[in-house]
Amino acid sequence: MNEICVLLAAYNGEKYIKEQLDSILSQVDVAIDIYISLDLSTDLSLDIINNYKNMHKNIYILDYGQRYGSAGQNFFRLLMDVDFSNYNYISFADQDDIWLPNKLYHAIEMIKLHNCDAVSSNVLAFWEDGREKLIKKDYPQVDYDYVFESSGPGCSFVLTRELSLAIKKSLIDKKNEINKLWLHDWYCYSFSRSNKFKWYIDNEALMLYRQHDNNEVGANNSLASIISRVKTVISGDAFNKVLVQADFIDFNNKPRELLKRNTFFSLIKLSMMANKCRRSSTEKIAFFIIILILAVKRLFNVK
Repeated sequence: MNEICVLLAAYNGEKYIKEQLDSILSQVDVAIDIYISLDLSTDLSLDIINNYKNMHKNIYILDYGQRYGSAGQNFFRLLMDVDFSNYNYISFADQDDIWLPNKLYHAIEMIKLHNCDAVSSNVLAFWEDGREKLIKKDYPQVDYDYVFESSGPGCSFVLTRELSLAIKKSLIDKKNEINKLWLHDWYCYSFSRSNKFKWYIDNEALMLYRQHDNNEVGANNSLASIISRVKTVISGDAFNKVLVQADFIDFNNKPRELLKRNTFFSLIKLSMMANKCRRSSTEKIAFFIIILILAVKRLFNVK
């Protein structure tokens, strides 16, 4: 039986966490333990989790009472504080999704089939009004996609013990700088690819990815969310996050070098590399256009 450590980050999750936990506990053909880190909450999340803990011997809750401020920082806490050295695989879980019964078993089969260190996948986003949308992430990987994007939502990730322990060490070694990082899923993917671990993106969507007003990073489905995302990128904030993470991991490659120079000519060169920096065709085009805009702003010193 494959032994899996599921790391679940929660915050004010009373509305959906029961459904999420039930779907994790219903996974077939795997042996799981669930470790929960609950960010300081104002609802009944702690009571719900303690009730589940009392009913199930394979549910553990980390010391409660601290404020982490984001799902990413909460997951970094789990990665550093949970001892998963005796598990075969490690998986991430949000508090509000629904896992299909064979999600974990299928991911492990993909790891074995493709002889890789981690797998992520497409997910099926769903809304309370009944809408559904496939969030496609299995576009072909390119040379530098990991510098600028994750391989998908972290809740679709399953990692081998070897990779997970390497990620843990990288975080502990620089634990005083972790508050600079943004998203745990992007970090794990970027660390893995830059350190030559093999990552496979699967086309099977075996998780229902709940969308609601409190999603930190969701399906980016609305026009307002897309506009907000574009504004963030054009402002330069998104690329600041790219450089912060690149500096933390300390990998050297051409996109990082060109972004750091931040001159008109370096940004023009980077725009010409769009095909190697994003996976989907649409985002390759968007990347090219946005970098050109940043180059023009740099040329005319526009803030």
